[in-house]
Amino acid sequence: MAKRAQSGVSASKPVPTQDRAYEDFERSAWSTLRDDETLALSDDELTALRTAGEPVSVAEVEDVYLPISRLLNLRVTASQKMRQSRDTFLRTRAGKTSPFIIGIAGSVAVGKSTTARILQKLLSRWADHPRVELVTTDGFLLPNHQLAARDLMGRKGFPESYDLKALIELLVSLKSGADVVHVPRYSHLSYDVLPEQSQRIEAPDIVLVEGLNVLQTRSLTAAKSPRWFVSDFFDYSVYVHAPVELLRLWYVERFLALRRTALQSPESFFHRYAALSEREAAAFARDIWRRINEKNLLENILPTMHRAQLVLEKGPAHTVERVRLRRF
Repeated sequence: MAKRAQSGVSASKPVPTQDRAYEDFERSAWSTLRDDETLALSDDELTALRTAGEPVSVAEVEDVYLPISRLLNLRVTASQKMRQSRDTFLRTRAGKTSPFIIGIAGSVAVGKSTTARILQKLLSRWADHPRVELVTTDGFLLPNHQLAARDLMGRKGFPESYDLKALIELLVSLKSGADVVHVPRYSHLSYDVLPEQSQRIEAPDIVLVEGLNVLQTRSLTAAKSPRWFVSDFFDYSVYVHAPVELLRLWYVERFLALRRTALQSPESFFHRYAALSEREAAAFARDIWRRINEKNLLENILPTMHRAQLVLEKGPAHTVERVRLRRF
């Protein structure tokens, strides 16, 4: 049996409710839960999946992500059996099946996109569910012209900057067993939704939904709360976590890396900042982080971490050091 990490809380001091809700594993202990699965990725495959600047290695995939894929495979199998039980109870023939939906949340710069792509690749190798699709909520951001008209460009990524109705409609269609759905695409180069392009999804077994605010439940306006929340459609959820000071550092490092690469393109929304000196660019990135990303993290994203069923905790090396698995 895998050895749990010590909580470090004395017997005389009450353990916070959110901590008691999770079993805590050090990476070495979590790695033993992969059992004897051998669906690891090659160096070339991993290079194609990771975001620039993220040092995820084959060893980390084996230690952290293979056990997750095994856990999720067991959950998918259990979900399929539950659906069969429902059909038996209703005395109905098996009809269209709805996909198992996994939400993946976390801050800007924490590496949740890489996590999502790795899990997509690993899950697609299990024989029972080869069709695994990845949806990013970036495609549901309001177009820049609408954000500008509503004075929301400075709050891009905040809950109110998304077309929540369209995202909910997509999830309803998926869970209703729609044959084909189309997902809007987003360009990080132009920093805007691509109105003429979409992602076609056809009869998926699993859908990963990755985004900043996918676990949020609070009302987005002072008006009547939405009828549904995005997380209502999740069969499982993952939160990728790191301390705020590390996230700030990683965001600045990523911006400086982009300044030397993608921002050099005249088509880039941030091309005008490519000519900044490294010192000026770092100061600009820290300002964006402070005014937008950190504020969104503290107000909207981090408070939802306790809602995730699995929390991946990263350390200074930008790698997962601990895994927390919710007990219920």
